[in-house]
Parts: sequence; structure tokens; C-alpha cells
Amino acid sequence: MRKITLLLALGLLVLGTAQAAIITNTNQSTAYIRMLSRNATTEIDAVYYNPAGLVRLADGWHFSLSNETISQTKTVVNDFPLLNNGTYEGKVSVPIYPDAYIAWKKGKIAVSVGFGPNAGGGSADYQTGLPSFETGISMLPTLITMMGLPTTKYSADIAFKGSSVFLGFQGNLSYALSETFSLAAGFRYISATNTYEGRLKSVMINPQHPLLNPSGGMMSAVTFFTAIGQPGLAAMVADKAVDAKQTGSGFTPILSLHYSPIPELNLSARYEFNTKIELTNKTTVDGTGLFPDGQKTHGDIPGFLALGADYGISPDFRASLSFSYYFDKNADWDGREDLLDKNSIDLSFGLEYDISDLIMVSAGYQLSRYGLVDDYQSDMSYDLNADTFGFGGRIRLSPNFNVDLGALIVNYKDYSKSLPYPALGASFRELYQQTTFVFSIGASYHFGGAAQE
Repeated sequence: MRKITLLLALGLLVLGTAQAAIITNTNQSTAYIRMLSRNATTEIDAVYYNPAGLVRLADGWHFSLSNETISQTKTVVNDFPLLNNGTYEGKVSVPIYPDAYIAWKKGKIAVSVGFGPNAGGGSADYQTGLPSFETGISMLPTLITMMGLPTTKYSADIAFKGSSVFLGFQGNLSYALSETFSLAAGFRYISATNTYEGRLKSVMINPQHPLLNPSGGMMSAVTFFTAIGQPGLAAMVADKAVDAKQTGSGFTPILSLHYSPIPELNLSARYEFNTKIELTNKTTVDGTGLFPDGQKTHGDIPGFLALGADYGISPDFRASLSFSYYFDKNADWDGREDLLDKNSIDLSFGLEYDISDLIMVSAGYQLSRYGLVDDYQSDMSYDLNADTFGFGGRIRLSPNFNVDLGALIVNYKDYSKSLPYPALGASFRELYQQTTFVFSIGASYHFGGAAQE
């Protein structure tokens, strides 16, 4: 009976241990969506990607506003044979994902501010829960049958929804040391919010008990265990819910260098320091007892180094290369960072071509690789290596006003691991999958002096 209690506890109480993995969002403009390589840009989105490059803007004011609409599906497939259905699908919908930039440039100086969701973003809704919630319940029929009461079915109302949004507010000061070399320093304030909502209720079973349930119909598991004198098991299968929020904040120092030895070539380097973030639980409901109000956890945004190169092959044709290295293992994720095999990287390449003075088209590719190992991956929080393809273009409505359109598709690499189940003396596969599509539209405007070349 002690083993039964432990198995049920593991299946039910894991609801309170959910955490979101903190991964830096690099999709910070429509121009990024349409070409995926922006680390050396000298346009208005350099407020985020290349602050030192802002001194190459035309004198005057520059404004940019964009929004992304993100659709994502996260699928977990568990081969545990006792589950009613081993496929769990979570929908992520982000209809509003805005980025805004303002820069003022005069002579050798540029001052800029920016806003955007620098980590997290969106809400994952698993309407049938996750396998880690259901596995313990799925073993009830087998365990009750072993007690001498034939049982073949179970059911439960299980759901989980989590969201994570880390909003960033950035400021930079850029200065041109010469016509070819410039630098910038800035900081970003991060306001972080995670929310978790979950329920596990109405657990039903069909034990053939000669007095309580002679027909073998579905009945409440709580009623059954209470009637046979097992109050501990009755408590384990009683309705449980979690409604909790985590909030925190942090600061990110940012340093940036830009070098342009010839007009056609831009080289850049940007370093963002690790952002220390301590998250505090604000719990409304915690039926598990594992999400205590006021408890603190760590959710740093890892520091990273971003390098870039833009080259004008001809007046109408440009190529861009970007590389970013993320110091994930130096972040504090309450020990989860130690489970990674290595730090992660992004490598991207983009092209732009002017069809005419009015229309420009672009496309890009990005390779993203993480140091993934089995211990790091779980059904509640996993990352996948990916290949991303972006495309789109720009419409120049006037010398000072541009509209950008972009879309990207992410091809994720499936990840599978083997999960041991000692009670059954066997291991079974768990598979993680993901799909993402993004559409973005943005506009930029300049006034005060000659337009940017």
C-alpha cells in the first residue's frame, strides 16, 4: 500500500513543480523575422541588435513599431501502455507581441530607447494535462485489480496552462569615436511574470466490488477508497488545483562595438550580461502543498555574445551573417542549468535584394543548437534544436516611411528519451515535438534632416 501511495503522489503532486525554461527571444523586429540575421544592422532595430551602429543613422528622429503573431503547437507523446491516450498537445497563441524603438541621432551621438518581450512570451494550454500528471492515475486499475477487485478503466479531468512573459525596457547611449569605429553602453530593465493554472479532479474508476459497485460501472475514486477504509488513498485522488503567479525583475548591462572599415561592410559585437532574476510565488490556490506562497526561485536570462557582419555585394544586393553564443550554464535556474551538456548557439545568414526603389525582398536561415540531455528535458519544460526559415520584404512608401512584412517557419528536431517505471520493471519512450509559425508587420519613420541612405 505504501507503493500505491507513492505512485499516486508522484502522479498528482508534480503539478506544483512546473517551471518555464528561460530562453532569450531574439525575434525583436519584423526585419529579423524576414531575414533572421540582424546583429550588424544599422537601421532603427539596431536599438536592440547593434546599439553602437545607431551613429550611422541620419541625423534626426527615428521611430519603429512592429507586432508579431505567433502560433505554436507543443506535443508530448508518452508510450506508457496504461494511459488512455498517450498524446498530449499544448497550444501556444500570441496574437500581440510588440516591439517599439525610438532613436535620436545628432553628429557623433545617438540616444535610443526600446521595448519588447525579451524572454518568455505567450501561453501554453494543455487541455488534457500532461503525462506526468496522468501516469499515476493510469495505474489505478492495475493496482486495484492486484487487491482482488477487477478494474479495467479510469478517467479524470486534467488540465494545465502556463504562461511566461519577460518584458524589457532598454536605453542606450552611442558615440562615434571616428568615422569607422563607434561604441555604445546601455541597460535593460526586465519585468518578469510566470503564471500556472492546473487542475486534477473527478478521478473515476470501475472496480467490481460485490457491495459497493457490483455492476462494475464508473464511480468516484474518492468514494471508493473512503468506503474500503483507505482515507490516505482517498486524499491522494481528491480534487486538486493550482493557481499561482511568479513575479520578479532584473537589470541587464549591455556593451556594443561597431566597425565599418569600408562603406559596404559593417562589423559588430554586442555583449549582454547575465540578468539575475529572483521570482516570488504569489499563490491563490495550491492543492498540492508544493507551491507555497512567498517561495522564491531563480529564473535568470543568460548572458550572451552576439557578433555580426553586413556586406553590400552591390547597391541592390546585401548579405548578412550573425552568430550568438549564450552562456546558459552560467545562469541560475536553481540547478537546472547544470543539466545542460553545453551552452547554446545561433548561427544565421540573410539576404536582401532591391527589386525596385519601392520594393525590397529578403530571406534568411538560422541554425539553433542547445546542449540537450535527457535529465534536462521533461514534458513540462523542454527545448528542441531547430532550423528556422524566414522570408518577407519591405515597401518604401516614401524616403522616410517604410513598411516591413515577414514570416518565419521553424523546423524543430524531435527529441525522445526513455523513462523508467520501476513498478512495472520497464522503461517507455517519451517524445517531444514542436511547430512554430510567425507573421509580423512593422513600420518605421524618420524625420529631421536627410533620410538614411
